[in-house]
Amino acid sequence: MKFARLIFPALACALFPVLAMASPAQAEPKPPSVDTAAVDRAFDDTVARYHLPGLAVGVVEDGKVVYTRTTGELAAGGGEKIDADTLFKIASNSKAMTTGLLARLVDAGKLEWDDPVVKYLPDFQMHDPWVTREMQVRDLLIHNSGLGAGAGDLMLWPGPNHFSRADVIHGLRYLKPIYSFRSRYAYDNTLYIVAGEVAAAAGGAPYETLVRRELFGPLGMSRCQVGEWNRDAVGNVAQPHARRDGRNVVAGEDDAVVPNVPMMAAGGIRCSLHDMLTWVTMWLEPETSGLVDGKPWLSPAQREAVWSPQTIMPLSRRMREWDDSHYSAYGYGWRLADVDGTQKVSHTGTLSGMYSAVTLLPQKHVGFVILINTDADDARTVLNQVLVKQFTAPAQQRTVAHYADELDRDAHAAKVERPVPDTSSRRPADAAGMAGRLGVYRDPWFGDVSICPAGDGVRFASVKSPLMVGDVMRAGDRLLVQWQGSGADTEPWLEFGPEAASPMTLKMSKIDPDADFSSDFEDLSFVRTGDCPRSLKP
Repeated sequence: MKFARLIFPALACALFPVLAMASPAQAEPKPPSVDTAAVDRAFDDTVARYHLPGLAVGVVEDGKVVYTRTTGELAAGGGEKIDADTLFKIASNSKAMTTGLLARLVDAGKLEWDDPVVKYLPDFQMHDPWVTREMQVRDLLIHNSGLGAGAGDLMLWPGPNHFSRADVIHGLRYLKPIYSFRSRYAYDNTLYIVAGEVAAAAGGAPYETLVRRELFGPLGMSRCQVGEWNRDAVGNVAQPHARRDGRNVVAGEDDAVVPNVPMMAAGGIRCSLHDMLTWVTMWLEPETSGLVDGKPWLSPAQREAVWSPQTIMPLSRRMREWDDSHYSAYGYGWRLADVDGTQKVSHTGTLSGMYSAVTLLPQKHVGFVILINTDADDARTVLNQVLVKQFTAPAQQRTVAHYADELDRDAHAAKVERPVPDTSSRRPADAAGMAGRLGVYRDPWFGDVSICPAGDGVRFASVKSPLMVGDVMRAGDRLLVQWQGSGADTEPWLEFGPEAASPMTLKMSKIDPDADFSSDFEDLSFVRTGDCPRSLKP
């Protein structure tokens, strides 16, 4: 392992004793059986505390599924129950499947982690030509590109939209870095799309075909879906929800044909609880589970590569206080840390209305999966934490309520420290008051938007992301967009250039500074290119 080159040398020395825990020779004895009654309590308490419309949880121990439980409905009020075969969006847990596919290709001699990306995609470009030349396959996977967190994500979400995979990759050349290449961690989705296309070029087949052929088929993950598929033909598909007026409602229901979205390799795969437990078991027990022609699905060398620290991640106060953690790093599609003296390999998945978590404790021979069909950041955090502690520090007997109360206190403190600006005085902007600012604007990676009269007000509308449509509102002396429908959710400020500027420019930023980074309005840089269509003029 090229450890000294991949992370800072001083940290390498400091972390080596911790990382050595992963050695098979130091594996701990068989852990005690899962306390199913305690998991049941945590399951029930989480559903009750957070009013979840649906939840699926499974635990693997010593290569066997020792616990599964599901509750709720595919769509609230629809009557169809969630079970272990229900499909959920696993969101960014798709990343580990993409890196697993790449590792299979490395095993097959079809690519190397250190190969230049341009070897497989000659037209690939980043903003800096030097970075374009130097970026390796491994760099696509470890969030060290120099781009800001979530850069380019507005080409992916909200969806569906009209951006293609080629559009996303082409748009990377316009995204300006905010850090030096390989200098620090900043979470990225768009480069995983590039990674999927590298896999396709090296493997000689589309990404979706390779995932089915190299992953789903050999491992027997028969319910998982990638690419385009028919919702009703597949059946038993959980729908995303939101909490509104004290009840759960479907928000962003699937169409009859689920499209092959550009972000498939970064977060577009769907799987059932049963299939995710199969995936977890293969990682925990590679010599006995998921064998292909009598051999492990990945070689020991590639398993080590995938789980080796590549980029140092910030060690949060919560990790230190809750888990007594000493390091945090990103591997190839996995987060790596220590919890109460044992290794943790994990990832989360977050999409609007769908949350997932996969957590492995390799030394304990334990892993678990959490799938939720609503916005549930805190619910996922506390339930995952209680499950981890069942195996790393059972004597602490921490409950859902304990961790939930701590999160509530932290959230309150954050609001006091970084309050969201008050926009309650908002009122519709009028076209006359925006004279000189109306028109069509273009950003080189996001494309065209119109800011034009609509009825008695002014409407913002994106051409390539049609769910991003809303009313322009005035709050004090500032302008914002109030989104329509359930597509976009994070509201932005509109910040026009000086009135005398020619051409007029437009910047955007999140009203809530702590909103999800995937609403990367700050990366947009619009220039006015023309007037509103005649039919839209006042």
